[in-house]
Amino acid sequence: MPEGDTVHQAAARLHAALAGKVLTRSDLRVPKFATADLTGRGVLDVTPRGKHLLTRVEGGLTLHSHLRMDGSWKVFANGQRWSGGPAFQIRAVLGTHDLTAVGYRLPVLELLRTADEQRAVGHLGPDLLGPDWDPGKALENLLGDAARPLGEALLDQRNLAGIGNVYKSELCFLLGVTPWLPVGALPADRAAQLPALAKRLLEANRDRPTRITTGLRDQNLFVYGRAPRPCLRCGTSILVADQGDGSRERPTYWCPTCQPGPAPAPRGRRARSAQRRTGA
Repeated sequence: MPEGDTVHQAAARLHAALAGKVLTRSDLRVPKFATADLTGRGVLDVTPRGKHLLTRVEGGLTLHSHLRMDGSWKVFANGQRWSGGPAFQIRAVLGTHDLTAVGYRLPVLELLRTADEQRAVGHLGPDLLGPDWDPGKALENLLGDAARPLGEALLDQRNLAGIGNVYKSELCFLLGVTPWLPVGALPADRAAQLPALAKRLLEANRDRPTRITTGLRDQNLFVYGRAPRPCLRCGTSILVADQGDGSRERPTYWCPTCQPGPAPAPRGRRARSAQRRTGA
């Protein structure tokens, strides 16, 4: 699933390509909106909201999309060969006199009234990269279910919007706690640091192509994707296991030395393979 900084970058590219221009081509390749025609309408703006993209056009309409795991928006000069994937994966085409935005593998694509945008994004918590950011409210939301594992609470976009699997793992490492620690057991001083730390990480990466959380040369991330390599701080092998409610599990990385506390029961291919490799 994309992180908030990735969606922010996608929105910036689309806004630069489309905003202030009139659509000369409109093709929404989803059954419910296949007959909708936006040609002749000016694009007002493209705004990110958490992990959602809102493309607003004249006439009070918004094209709402979500990338989830594999979706993407690509921008091409007119006459340039489209290279984001095979044609059958295209879900949306928005063209102007000079550029064309093509949406590939978009699992969520809907046209709605701009006045009804809250129906699509109203459930989201404060946006880490948005004007509505409220660190106090974000922390209140996170602490609302004291028994919930911290990693799961961070991924819940109703608590705060913009954190994906990479930042979940990196934040837990920087806080020095395991992602399976119940939120209510998070030490008060670290809980107080969490909202500002999360915002700082996303803001630092929102305008650069490579995500960096360490500040170390040639080492971009502390734990995510690094199992079973040694921890950059203590040398212990990084572990990985699935975390989630069973229907939406995500690979989660942590250092068992730098992040003491609850660990997952051995289950699933990732946990077993990591433990075999590291001797855990």
